[in-house]
Amino acid sequence: MDEKEKKLREEILGKVCEIYNIRKGKEQFVPGYTYLNYSGRVYDEKEMQALVDASLDFWLTLGEKGKEFEAKFSDYLGLKEVVVCNSGSSANLLAISSLCSSMIENPLTRGDEVITTAATFPTALAPIIQNGLIPVFVDVELGSYNIKVSEVEEAISAKTKAIFFAHTLGNPAEIDKILDIAEKNHLYVIEDACDALDSKYDGQLIGTFGDISTYSFYAAHHITMGEGGALATNDPKVARAAVSIRDWGRDCYCQTGQKNPNGACNNRFGHRFESLPEGYDHKYVYTNIGYNLKPLDLQCAIGLKQLEKLSEFTQKRKENFKKLYETFERYQDKIILPKWSSRSDVSWFSFPVTVRDNAGFDRKQIVNFLEKKNIETRMLFGGNILRQPAFSNIDKRVVGDLKNTDITLNNTFFLGIYPGLTAEKMNYIINSVNEFFEKC
Repeated sequence: MDEKEKKLREEILGKVCEIYNIRKGKEQFVPGYTYLNYSGRVYDEKEMQALVDASLDFWLTLGEKGKEFEAKFSDYLGLKEVVVCNSGSSANLLAISSLCSSMIENPLTRGDEVITTAATFPTALAPIIQNGLIPVFVDVELGSYNIKVSEVEEAISAKTKAIFFAHTLGNPAEIDKILDIAEKNHLYVIEDACDALDSKYDGQLIGTFGDISTYSFYAAHHITMGEGGALATNDPKVARAAVSIRDWGRDCYCQTGQKNPNGACNNRFGHRFESLPEGYDHKYVYTNIGYNLKPLDLQCAIGLKQLEKLSEFTQKRKENFKKLYETFERYQDKIILPKWSSRSDVSWFSFPVTVRDNAGFDRKQIVNFLEKKNIETRMLFGGNILRQPAFSNIDKRVVGDLKNTDITLNNTFFLGIYPGLTAEKMNYIINSVNEFFEKC
């Protein structure tokens, strides 16, 4: 980069900072009028500058910023392999699809079973179905909303090959018990950590226990690229399969835009594949049923700045969670408080509340009250996903009656605790909660 361009870039990025400060200066919170989202992007001029700076390079697909993010996220997790993609949903698809790939040693095959929960997000279940696998549903625990480990062994059959579960709303599941069951029965373990970034169990980061973990960088999550996600693993074969499936299913593992005419392996035209002409261009050999699930380098540039702020974001989430816990604790005769293991250090995604049957009010009443106060609420994702239209007739096996899952469907909602909720905003939420209980 010559000096003239360097100077122009500095001027542009300086102006970006000015724009951010102008916008920030106009922000104001008016209790009762300003809508309080349950989550959202939290950023400053650094993310805006990173985005603009990357755009000036005009590299419009995945590139150097993506590689840098993968390396730094890998270092943060302490895992060998990270594959960045365009969403947490895509990360889940890559995780399951990679375990079905001929590139790994013991792939799953059609008809194999995967133990999971029905209190889930749709794109945690969809990859199981899309790969011809059979989901086996067990119940969740009320309060933690995590997989009921006591039912997992009961759910295992000769066809069971994997356990796929989420650390719900950031709350770590009993991963040690799950790993013991998996090891005894030779099962793959996939951790959906999309809502659990920076949570720990026994001092170890969630997502670093199983065979594969998945992450989301959507605007609502712990850090954001706007859209974006990642898969992490210590297994290089799983990682290679994930890259292949992310990149159209091709066998070639060269980086996009790599200038070496013979590719990373220096053998672009020297491969042999059955049914293909000898020396067929390796960039057009497909060994997996794949997609195009790459993010943009522009997004990864934002993610790099967000990753630097993760510990700060986590601390703020914990503070806001504590404020809501102390508020709802007064009303636990009417609601079920969130619960977590003493071995967990939770970076909460949100604050879950389940209304008791004898509360004197139902979920709809408290949710409508808060929404009229301009306080956003959310259901616990799909509730019982098997009651959702898209999933009501899927091939499946169900263990038990999913009683707690149905309670979650009917009685549970959550409130936001993300770092954008300042002390002033949290006080408004707390006062509104207290007002509801005083009136009910």
